[in-house]
Amino acid sequence: MALRLVYLIFYRLLSWTALLVRSDTAKDAEILVLRHQLAVLRRHVARPRPSWADRAVISALARLLSTARRRHLFVTPGTLLRWHADLVKQRWTYQRRRPGRPATRPSTRELILRMAQDNPGWGYRRITGELAGLGNKVGASTVWAILKRAGIDPCPRRSGPTWAEFLRAQAHGILACDFFHCDTVMLTRLYCFAVVEHATRRVHVLGVTEHPTADWIAQQARNLLMDLGDGVSQFKFLIRDRDSKFTAMFDAVFLSEGIQIIKTPIRAPRANAIMERRVGSCRREILDRILVVNVWHLRQVLAEYETHFNTHRPHRALAHAAPLRPLPQPETIDSKIIRRDRLGGAIHEYRQVA
Repeated sequence: MALRLVYLIFYRLLSWTALLVRSDTAKDAEILVLRHQLAVLRRHVARPRPSWADRAVISALARLLSTARRRHLFVTPGTLLRWHADLVKQRWTYQRRRPGRPATRPSTRELILRMAQDNPGWGYRRITGELAGLGNKVGASTVWAILKRAGIDPCPRRSGPTWAEFLRAQAHGILACDFFHCDTVMLTRLYCFAVVEHATRRVHVLGVTEHPTADWIAQQARNLLMDLGDGVSQFKFLIRDRDSKFTAMFDAVFLSEGIQIIKTPIRAPRANAIMERRVGSCRREILDRILVVNVWHLRQVLAEYETHFNTHRPHRALAHAAPLRPLPQPETIDSKIIRRDRLGGAIHEYRQVA
């Protein structure tokens, strides 16, 4: 560092010696330009960050200026004092001890959070007692502060399962339904009613109509139960929103089979996320890419897409398998791949030649 400073001083002295051969007019012009550049930089840079070599040069040259000239520098007496304080800190680098109790060890903090997550019914005093049984004495207030800082609610608020945990645990017994619309070429709005099985991700497109009435929706529910046949006994819950189209007649069809109706909260699409995602896939992959003429045309399109969705389209929740088609065994020999077009080429399917 000292050698670098000597080199910098020698380089500056040579550059300043070269200034002696220049005329006063050229020097004055350069000073004016540099002053204007400095004024522009001050408007954009609130606090410059000079290096240690820059600090040494500025400190040495500032002694040659008058007191009035020094006021225009960005290096003030407070800056010099701060530089000196930084040097003192670097010279005396002994470890400081913070006042108060020592901080909790990271391993203890991780153990507290693990106990709170594994045991939703334990409060901070119960966790404190468990730690004491392990020979780790931690105050109850410390456990409470760690849980609060981690965003973990008190025991009564986290004793029950979350909505996501409930859906994962009950996936094999859950159906979800919803409406989505499609506007035709003549700007007629058609309503589509679909149901998805949470466990298999299988979709049932029940019907398309321009005017969904209570009787029509109840009939679609009966048709769904007929399609499920004996498999309807495995379903225990039906998730739906609070749309006025779902009347008591619709709920009675499922209640007669022992299926409980679960209504999602108001303006909470994530509560019916699987169905919302399926509707989004249908829009992105087909409805936003074709023009629908009428009800008959939309029924044909949705039926074709339902077949593609259930028998070919990969799903991440099923390890990239389709709801009605498991993944084949990995092929070790290269075979010919053919492409099959659906809906006039809007959807492509790839299969191996047998």
